[in-house]
Parts: sequence; C-alpha cells; structure tokens
Amino acid sequence: MELQVLLLRPIFFFFLLTSLQQSSSARILTISKPDRHDYAASARWLVSQNSWGVLSTLSVDHEGAPFGNVVSFSDGLPEKGSGIPYFYLTTLDPTARNALKDQRASLAISESPVGTCKRDPMNPTCSKLTLTGKLLVLDKGSEEAEVAKKALFTKHPEMIDWPEDHDFRFFKLEIINIFLINWYGGAKPITVDEYLHAKSIKVASFL
Repeated sequence: MELQVLLLRPIFFFFLLTSLQQSSSARILTISKPDRHDYAASARWLVSQNSWGVLSTLSVDHEGAPFGNVVSFSDGLPEKGSGIPYFYLTTLDPTARNALKDQRASLAISESPVGTCKRDPMNPTCSKLTLTGKLLVLDKGSEEAEVAKKALFTKHPEMIDWPEDHDFRFFKLEIINIFLINWYGGAKPITVDEYLHAKSIKVASFL
C-alpha cells in the first residue's frame, strides 16, 4: 500500500502543477487589452496596467548625461486613471534632484511585466511606451498633490510608511511627446490630446 502511494505521488503533483499553470494562463487572458489599432487606448492601457517603469532625467552629477532610474508610479485610482503618471520621489535620490534642476524627463514602460506578452520585451508585438516631457514637482497641499497622493498610496500602499524626514515629494510627468510600439511597422502616431482623451477600449484577441 505504501509503495502505491509513493508511485502515485508524482502523478498527483504533475496534475496539480498542470492545473495551476492553466489557472494562471486563464487569469492572464482575463486582462482586457485594447485593439492594437487603437493606439491612444493601447498607450493608456499600458500606463494603467503598469506600476513601475524607468524614469530618465539629466544628471546634475554627471554633466547632463542621461540617468535612468527604476521608479514606481500611478496614473490614478483603479479604472479611473487620467493617463498622467504621478511619482513619490525623495530628494535624497538623484532623479528628484535632477528634475529640480532640469525638468526634462522621460518614462519608459513595457507590456512584459503585465503578463500579456510572453515574447522577448524587444519584440515589436510586446508593446512598449516612452512618454517624454517635464517632471514637475507638485505644490504641497494642492488639489493635484492630493490626487497624486491618493493614486500612489492606493496602488503602492507601502509608500504610506516611508520616512517623513526623507523629503519625499509628489511629482508628475507633463507629457509632450508619445512613442509607442505595439506591432510591426515602427512607432505609432499619437498626439498628447488623443492620449489624454482616450476613453473607449476595444478588447482584442491575443495574437
């Protein structure tokens, strides 16, 4: 009897792992992805689904050389994103210090962390987005600072307990240019106005 149990145990774990993989795949497919021809909606979707990206500024410590830094961000409450990325940055970190000297910045994000793309992140069918503009510090106590606070602390609750003596401030990226690749054929044309006013999201098949 004990021998039979030992022989059946690997089979049990095989079916368990298989069911978990299928369950995981099913969860991924429930994420609504816009039609790839709707460029503005695709860009907004990437921003809303991601929680971090690479924020690049011009370094004050290295004669204006580009400085990329992994940062957390949020564009609003769940299902109510504005498309504007907000950040909670400390002036102890180079990114915030750079922005206070030179506001020019860009935020790069990928579809890869979302889980809907299983190919190499550089593959054109794995969407990628770069938002370029000005990284602006928000006035403490302003209405927009409260919007940023609610958006960031909802998506990143750990931020609530970050030390007050580290001079954390709320920032936003004022978007000037949008670079999106979500299929073959190069960058897709999107104006800032189209991006900010994108509303309808057409659910697409996973091709």
